Amino acid sequence: MSQHFTPVAVARAHILAACAAVTGTQRVPVRDALGRVLAADVISPVSVPPHDNSAMDGYAVRAADLAAGTETRLRIVGTAYAGHAWQGEVGAGEALRIMTGAVMPAGADTVVIQESVRTDGDAVVVPPGQKAGQHRRRAGEDLHAGEAALRAGRLLRPADIGLAASLGVAELTVRRRVRVGVLSTGDEVMSIGDAPREGGIYDSNRYTLTGMLTRLGCEVVDLGVAGDTREALSAALESAVGEVDAIITSGGVSVGEADFVREILASLGQVEFWKIAMKPGRPMAFGRLGRGERGTLLFGLPGNPVATMVTFYFFAREALLTLMGVAPVAAPIHFSAVSDTAMKKQPGRTEYQRGVLELRDGGWHVAVTGAQGSGILRSMCDANCIIVLGDDCGNVAIGDAVTVIPFEGLI
Repeated sequence: MSQHFTPVAVARAHILAACAAVTGTQRVPVRDALGRVLAADVISPVSVPPHDNSAMDGYAVRAADLAAGTETRLRIVGTAYAGHAWQGEVGAGEALRIMTGAVMPAGADTVVIQESVRTDGDAVVVPPGQKAGQHRRRAGEDLHAGEAALRAGRLLRPADIGLAASLGVAELTVRRRVRVGVLSTGDEVMSIGDAPREGGIYDSNRYTLTGMLTRLGCEVVDLGVAGDTREALSAALESAVGEVDAIITSGGVSVGEADFVREILASLGQVEFWKIAMKPGRPMAFGRLGRGERGTLLFGLPGNPVATMVTFYFFAREALLTLMGVAPVAAPIHFSAVSDTAMKKQPGRTEYQRGVLELRDGGWHVAVTGAQGSGILRSMCDANCIIVLGDDCGNVAIGDAVTVIPFEGLI
């Protein structure tokens, strides 16, 4: 591969080094915090659980009363229900019927599950072999009062929302949403609603980018379509600089495109044009528009629909998560699968093939979706994963192991 091509790893590292989290925060109700990025630690005001309680339905007993090798007969002195602490103390030779979640009574230290015992009038017969302290949840076993329940930088998931609610926390401090402007370029690009015309194509990139950004948790600003003129592109970009945190364009970054694209971007800030050692998605631009300390990040993605999506997921996604304040930004989940398709591949560049992943015969298998042209958006619709063929990889034979990244968790 020519020295003029930038390796994928080098480009990604360069982009991430230029990103810093937005600083604005807001307080939101806990029920509205899903998908937001936590800006301050959530400190538990209480211990969880707040008291020792039973993990099972059964009988609360004193371990000291249980015989080692024979059955033990104990007198039942009452019943403890969840939410209603039993008033009293379990004494020698006694047992308390107890429900899951009920507070452990004074005197008892062990729970025997109801399936293990038999009752005889007002007594319960416990078989041998019980362990002291079994089926007893300790106070603070999950969290201690004053401990950080959730750390800043966390992208909040449903379980996090539930945990905050379980602590009685009504509001969370989150980072403001990252604002991203989306712009398509090209005289041939038509918007939905335009009458069909010869040589025109309906814009798909603005819509796929909007979907990907929305799924990521960004606030999307639609900048429309800019034609291939200095005036149109300048107006679209200048209107957004300073108003959004990042701008993502599609099209207009290939070698041989109108030179004024570079001139305009240079006049608005500092932008680098790269030829990435990858397929699809070789042409790409990255930089910062505006003259302020932060400015507006620019991701200039290629115009072919699949190339737009691939470069977004493997370059822009991590950068935007960093802007959102996610820490650390986890790499997409990847693992090996057996290829059911032979693939031609030149060493020296990274290739991203669209694949269908399935579990078969006790292992993961993957096959390409068919034609892999960068303009075939249907190949992304039919796929459920990306097959990553690294720089050093050559041709792939049927039965070879390849790296796959499932869409679930990425998209």
